[in-house]
Amino acid sequence: MNDMEQALALIARGADEIIKKEDLEARLKTGRPLRIKAGFDPTAPDLHLGHTVLLNKMRQFQDLGHQVIFLIGDFTGMIGDPTGKNVTRKPLTREDVLVNAETYAEQVYKVLDKDKTELRFNSEWFGKMGAADMIRLAAQHTVARMLERDDFAKRYKAEQPIAIHEFLYPLVQGYDSVALECDVELGGTDQKFNLLMGRALQEHHGQPPQIVLTMPLLEGLDGVNKMSKSLGNYIGINEPAIDIVTKTMKIGDELMWRWFELLSFEVSMDELVRMKAEIASGALNPRDAKLRLARELATRFHDAAAAEQAIAGWHAVVRGEGDTSLLPLTDIPVPAEGFRLAALLTAAGVTPSNSEANRKLKERAVRIDGDVVEDASRVFTAGFEGVLQVGKRNFARIRLI
Repeated sequence: MNDMEQALALIARGADEIIKKEDLEARLKTGRPLRIKAGFDPTAPDLHLGHTVLLNKMRQFQDLGHQVIFLIGDFTGMIGDPTGKNVTRKPLTREDVLVNAETYAEQVYKVLDKDKTELRFNSEWFGKMGAADMIRLAAQHTVARMLERDDFAKRYKAEQPIAIHEFLYPLVQGYDSVALECDVELGGTDQKFNLLMGRALQEHHGQPPQIVLTMPLLEGLDGVNKMSKSLGNYIGINEPAIDIVTKTMKIGDELMWRWFELLSFEVSMDELVRMKAEIASGALNPRDAKLRLARELATRFHDAAAAEQAIAGWHAVVRGEGDTSLLPLTDIPVPAEGFRLAALLTAAGVTPSNSEANRKLKERAVRIDGDVVEDASRVFTAGFEGVLQVGKRNFARIRLI
């Protein structure tokens, strides 16, 4: 492939849709750095792997020599994105937004090149707008067009309330592209309506309409629902390396390929095809492919040494190969009367509940320091230290204090 074909192939990797691809190719041919935007509302303090799907695509644009803009929606965050919601989202306070925005700015540079990233806040322009400006912006779209949006249409049909301010959200997000004179805007597939709004508003303001590139929503650890903190199926990018490794190793073999496509920088699409063929023929164990992904992710969000220590810890517990002291030690406060075994397993996070812990005890699926334990009446007090394991994949090295 020539340079243009390679660039287009990299940009298209994992993408769901590019509108319009011929426009993207034409702008790339100009040779000037394109302005690439992705917006993030600081609705929670921590980012997870699902957020990095867009960050990864931004990094690929950076590597191709383009200017990426990480836009923090400190203004839009106070409106509340209605996307995918069947009720009005509770707006954040200004204080919540600023606290979360500060942590976002720290975390994104684990993926993006800080020196090549333009960090912006959309309060820069919306904070200067008056009521008349917002009315003029609102006049550029109709209620009928807003109700074409799937989530609004469903709520309207079900006679669920839609607040007027929610109609402003797509307009405000779209105007961000006008203010930043974007060439390309990135977003999840659920953001398509808002991204197209940016195209329409740019045309209205005499700018060339931006190219819209949508990325799939990353399925979480359950392999079904999109990654979400509220569902508990996520991996946070600030989590310890051992947690990134152990959680990655829990995903299903089929989901692994999607994660490779959307999250990996090291494995090309051609190599993915080869890996699939090797697994199908029995030449490659899916576990080893998954370990490669886990190592890459742990290295990206920590460093190579932390990743190798985490991999070694995983081997020590799951495969009985190595020193379990490599696992990070977590201190857990213990009540004066101590913990019974089921409560200890739950407090350590290796079982979701005491009832599940008791069920696993009956199945002889619980180990302490490698030995099977069954005595549910055993009491653990301050000073206890050991590796708790439930099944092959859930484990923790803990100390009671």
